[in-house]
Amino acid sequence: MKLRSILRILSLLAFVSACVAGYLYYSFLREYAYQEAERNALIRLQTTKKNLSAFFSENNKPVRVLAGMQPLVDVLIQTDPPSLKAANALLDLFQKTLGVDVCYLMDAGGNTIASSNRNAPDSFVGMNFSFRPYFQHAMQGLPSNYLALGTTSRKRGAYYSYPVYRENADTPLGIAVIKASIFFVERELNPEPTSIQLVVDPQGVIFISSRPEWLYQLLWPLKPEDLRRLRLSRQFGNGPWHWTGIRRKGDTHVVDESGKTYLFHQVPVDNYHDWKIIHLYDLEAASKIVSEPLSKIIRPVIIILCSLLGASIFFLYRRASLEIARRRSVEKALRKSEERYRSLYHHTPAMLHSINSKGILVSVSDYWSEALGYRREEVIGKKFTDYLSAGSRKYAEEEIIPAFFKKGFIKDVPYQFIKKNGEIIDVQLSAITDRDEQRQTIRSLAVSMDVTERNKAELALKEAKEALSIHSKDLESQVRKRTREISGILQYTPAVVHIKDADGKYTMVNSRFEELFGIRSADVRGKTDRDFLAPDIADQFFKNDDRVLREKQSIQVEESIVIDGDTHTYLSTKFPLYDGQKRVTGVCGIATDISALKKAQERLRRLSASIMAGQEKERAYLARELHDELGQVLTALRLEAVWIRNRVAASDPDASARALTMCELIDTTIEEVRGLAIRLRPGVLDHLGLVEAIEWYTADFEKRSHISCIFKHEPGPEIRGNIATAAYRVTQEALTNVARHASASRVDVALSFSGETLTLTIKDNGKGFEKDSTGEADGLGMANMRERASLAGGTFDVQSRPRGGTRICFTVPLTES
Repeated sequence: MKLRSILRILSLLAFVSACVAGYLYYSFLREYAYQEAERNALIRLQTTKKNLSAFFSENNKPVRVLAGMQPLVDVLIQTDPPSLKAANALLDLFQKTLGVDVCYLMDAGGNTIASSNRNAPDSFVGMNFSFRPYFQHAMQGLPSNYLALGTTSRKRGAYYSYPVYRENADTPLGIAVIKASIFFVERELNPEPTSIQLVVDPQGVIFISSRPEWLYQLLWPLKPEDLRRLRLSRQFGNGPWHWTGIRRKGDTHVVDESGKTYLFHQVPVDNYHDWKIIHLYDLEAASKIVSEPLSKIIRPVIIILCSLLGASIFFLYRRASLEIARRRSVEKALRKSEERYRSLYHHTPAMLHSINSKGILVSVSDYWSEALGYRREEVIGKKFTDYLSAGSRKYAEEEIIPAFFKKGFIKDVPYQFIKKNGEIIDVQLSAITDRDEQRQTIRSLAVSMDVTERNKAELALKEAKEALSIHSKDLESQVRKRTREISGILQYTPAVVHIKDADGKYTMVNSRFEELFGIRSADVRGKTDRDFLAPDIADQFFKNDDRVLREKQSIQVEESIVIDGDTHTYLSTKFPLYDGQKRVTGVCGIATDISALKKAQERLRRLSASIMAGQEKERAYLARELHDELGQVLTALRLEAVWIRNRVAASDPDASARALTMCELIDTTIEEVRGLAIRLRPGVLDHLGLVEAIEWYTADFEKRSHISCIFKHEPGPEIRGNIATAAYRVTQEALTNVARHASASRVDVALSFSGETLTLTIKDNGKGFEKDSTGEADGLGMANMRERASLAGGTFDVQSRPRGGTRICFTVPLTES
């Protein structure tokens, strides 16, 4: 009875043990399934991240190459049909070759000027995308990657932009853009039915999803101001963006609106700030995967074997639990180590590979494959030396590889790899061996660094140094030659040359300066004008130098210098000197002695004045002779003709008519002689003054030429003598030119006084002329007027332009000087 009770108890214990063991085993399997699901999720997430990173970076180099193509630079400089055609052809070629959605070009204002989809209904040409961040970053010289929904095409895409520069310029002319569709990436995101994969932006907007109905929804709820900023950015259209209803449940789990729990993992997207790849694993589905098969298989086994295995299950379970716990910890550590190693191996920006003792490639990193253009399966199992140039292959097989397996390491070995496209790149390879417990070489771990650009730069630097050395020697030779030439010019030129600093201190004088002032160059350096020159000369020099420094432009002045009691006049040209920062550092002066020229000009001026005075006297004499002698004779003839007419009026009517005609001719001749005498030297000028003379002449001019002539004058002092003669002759010559050449309908003559200055202005509304294209006759008339103005001590100015009339202005001081 006791034995039966014991058996019953043992059976019950066995049954309970089997049930407990089954339940614990089920719990362990479910936990293991969850952990396996988590591991698979992480692996899947890392694989997705790798694929997305490869996709998002695959067009970085092509867009950089596209931005450097000359047709795009040409069309941004000058948008003409040939340049636009060449640019469109290049964009079409890149679009077809890369298999992307569209390639287009934007100018500095953000306007699309060329695009491979220019003929499509959703063409980008003429559209302005300056609000896009990829445009703003590229115009700042920063290449940019950008994920967004197209504002025109309404298609999602990855945008790659790069600035386009003119040669040797720092400011971009525009940007080149490649837009790639994310359709193929999304197709790769279809995981098993128990999981969901998403790509979300920093605000939580779902941009890529293995569940289509979640597209453009919010993974997490957003505040109204965040939604407003999202709408203004236009990155994902105009909305609305509904919330998916997902909420956090701890760090590794989330719950949807229906209460379903998901295992939550996320990793960042490379090169896209705060973008995340998210993996959601359905724990309920994972539980079913474990429970359903287990219930079908384990339940009969437990019922059959529970009575037989009850006693041993406890011990086996305990031992199994310990073993599983140990294996789980070891497996977890191994998995982490393996993941860390794989991540480092494949994501290190260096070319990594391993070979076995026979020189066969057993593994290569992703960067190695990308750099040489091969897929991994193309190179694994091939000899490492097959990818070296002929010289590097011989060097490796005969020297490096034997020495490497003997020593166990090599460092900075120069090789040349041959890429799949035939391009040769220079690398430096360092490697170590991986040995087993018996110190036998299993494989190598080699790191190759691409030094092609560095070698090119070193070669270019060497060539540049050589060219710079040659150029420097040539410059030195030219400087020496120019120095000798300038020294010769300064030494033998008859001009006086000097250089002063901004404080007025001499820094250089030539030999003619030394002779002129009787001072050596060494003694004058560092001194100012007041240190060794007479005060009046020093003040004169200082005033002109100060003007150059203030106005920062060259001047030409006459300077008087007393030498041995004789005053010499120098024509001095002074101009500012600048340093490399465009700051004025001093003044250079070049003076030429024009004393003889000034004396000759004065003699010529006196001669001209004498000639014109003689002309005026001769004109006055002729006017008097015409008026007094010829006028009286003509008057006498008229009286005789009248007498004859009266005598024959009754007897001979024909003779009387002829006498009347003679009277009329004599009257006309008397008027012409009077007018000629007045024009030669109007008596009104001598008796009444300048104002009445000009008033009479303008009235006579209007009557003779039928051109409206208006004379206006201000009250002022009585003008006589040389100034009156000069003003009258200028008026006479100017109105004669108007009648002959101007084709004018009106001319205004004005006489005004301002203080001790007289101003005469003659202005017409004629056809005008170019001042540099006047004919000889016109030039002679202008010369006469200018000469008369100069002899009177005044100035003469002419302003004219085609179809704009002519304005002549004569200004003269009324003072005795």
